[in-house]
Amino acid sequence: MLIYHSPGRFRARYPIFDATRMKKSFLVLCSFLLAAAAFAQPRKQVGDRIIGVVGDRIILESDIRNAIADAQRQGQEVPAGADCSIIEQALVSKLLMLQAERDSLKLDDNEVESELDQRIRHFIRVYGTQEELERIAGKTIYQIKDDGRESVRENKLAQMMQRKIVENVRITPTEVGNYFNRIPKDSLPFFESELEIGQIIVYPKPSKDLEAYVISEMNSLRSRIASKQISFEQAVKEVSEDPGSKDRGGQYQINRTDKSWDPAFVAAAFRLKEGEISNVVRSKSGFHLIQLMSRTGDDAIVRHILRKAPVTEIELNAGMSKLDSVRARLIAGTIDFATAAGRYSDDEAAKFQGPYIQGRNGTYVTIDELDKEVVAQLGRLKVGEYSQPAVFTNERSDKGVRLIYLKTRTEPHRMNLKDDYNRIAQSALEEKKMNTLEKWLNDHLGDHYVMVDPAMNHCSRIQRWTQAQKVASK
Repeated sequence: MLIYHSPGRFRARYPIFDATRMKKSFLVLCSFLLAAAAFAQPRKQVGDRIIGVVGDRIILESDIRNAIADAQRQGQEVPAGADCSIIEQALVSKLLMLQAERDSLKLDDNEVESELDQRIRHFIRVYGTQEELERIAGKTIYQIKDDGRESVRENKLAQMMQRKIVENVRITPTEVGNYFNRIPKDSLPFFESELEIGQIIVYPKPSKDLEAYVISEMNSLRSRIASKQISFEQAVKEVSEDPGSKDRGGQYQINRTDKSWDPAFVAAAFRLKEGEISNVVRSKSGFHLIQLMSRTGDDAIVRHILRKAPVTEIELNAGMSKLDSVRARLIAGTIDFATAAGRYSDDEAAKFQGPYIQGRNGTYVTIDELDKEVVAQLGRLKVGEYSQPAVFTNERSDKGVRLIYLKTRTEPHRMNLKDDYNRIAQSALEEKKMNTLEKWLNDHLGDHYVMVDPAMNHCSRIQRWTQAQKVASK
């Protein structure tokens, strides 16, 4: 998504990175779209005042203060001139939103509610629990959502209008070349060797006997908890295999609509009454005992104990044999890598982003982004080759078997058109979109009534808004 910032406002030393840096600046400075609403006082402060107006939409001084305060609460660095950047972005957002309404762009209310839920979950993760978020905001979750709904709607409409303005912007090879030639030669970044690495992963299933044994142990543990021979917290500490929740007694805050949770886990949790402990629940992660602590609508606080049935050498060897056969077909050319990965890989992430390891630059990764086991396998591979299957352990401590494919490897080099055309073209396109949006804004600044408090006159970028109003009123 293109995010507006005036060209030159955050001009970096390396123009190739301007779009990324502008997006990061936007996220840091302009989180007020929900944050200001979330953390505004339940009643308007006596000292609050209107510092900006576009059409019939107002910007309050507290919006700016709350945006900066929220960034500081989250440990973000707030640069000098943050107030100027935030109010300019607010003015742009309101102008785009009003134009979207004028152009009758349609926004589904479900999109607004989904965005609200996503942002609320983000704030809960930042502050730890729903209770802590409500304490800091001085409001209930429902009040936060009500106060933030119009801001989210405005933001979504502004994004829609922004996409409409730049949707037909294209870039030609000549423009890419001209963009690259404008970059001072001593400012061209140096790129380390980058690789495209595919992987096919098999997670062998444990034997039925071992699964039955773990289920039996979990049932026994449930009985001990129920009879108060051991507390739930102590059981988590002693046997749970979930490192992500072990230090907090197995506790999580979950939402019924959050797709990142295993459906079986969520379904079982929401069938419970408060305080009740589930029977053994099977999920993709293993076997759980779940206790519902509290529930409000689609949100719930639960705690769980996770146990995994171990995978033995027998299952791992079967996985090795399976990938040996896949490797033989790849080498023989009877199947291509993408087809093989789609057919045989158990990697959940591959279903959404493809079978290639993702890094800072998409599918191009540097050595420092890889785990040491992958690096060790790469040392024996040439471009186009497939590794021997190898046993590995993922970040969740699950054992699997992995086959690596080294698709490409670039040499360390200074940025140039031959090796880096795609990324240069993307950056050139972003700049052209920014310029297109900037021109549109300059052409439409006088379309709606705009007022900016004289206290903001120290912001050089704000002055064009007031100048445009003077011209429009003549």
